[in-house]
Amino acid sequence: MTTAGSVSSPVRVLTPAALLVMLSLPMLMATGCSTADALRATDKKIDLPRFMGDWYVIGSIPIDFFFVSEAGAHNAVESYALNEDGSIDTRYRFRKDSFDGPVKSFNPTGFVYNTETNAEWRMQFLWPFKSAYLIVYLADDYSSTIIGVPNRDYIWIMARSPDISEEEYQKLLDISAAAGYDLDKIVRIPHQWPEPE
Repeated sequence: MTTAGSVSSPVRVLTPAALLVMLSLPMLMATGCSTADALRATDKKIDLPRFMGDWYVIGSIPIDFFFVSEAGAHNAVESYALNEDGSIDTRYRFRKDSFDGPVKSFNPTGFVYNTETNAEWRMQFLWPFKSAYLIVYLADDYSSTIIGVPNRDYIWIMARSPDISEEEYQKLLDISAAAGYDLDKIVRIPHQWPEPE
């Protein structure tokens, strides 16, 4: 029994190095997938300037760790801007748990890894670690896309409009299933625009 002012078991404090390793684990897992059936990016040549701009995230297998989470996302939007050096400013913004919930955002930097197709990137949330980011599918008119990671732990189904039809969404789910994703894990993200003030 401890009394006021007495010292109980010591509290563990994470060192910066330990915190860095903890933060990078999900990224390392995504890049470390080397099995023969690892997810691959599309062979389609991506027009990077045309791919830039806003994408509404319609469905996902959300990242959900105690230090970073997109679970409960509403009105999720991923935005890309091409920098002069070829890197890509990325901003993932959403409302947490409701349409008027607090705004959350992640701002990694993208780097094109396969310059022949521009369909395989690396995302850097924390230097020096980068995670694989694969454009698995892109509609011919650039109206919808599917982003995945090699081990299929995460997916983002995105469109230029938040109001895609059920038929179009089902088509994107079918493509995701054909790519080896478990559809039971994919969460439909609610959208309501304009946002409340």
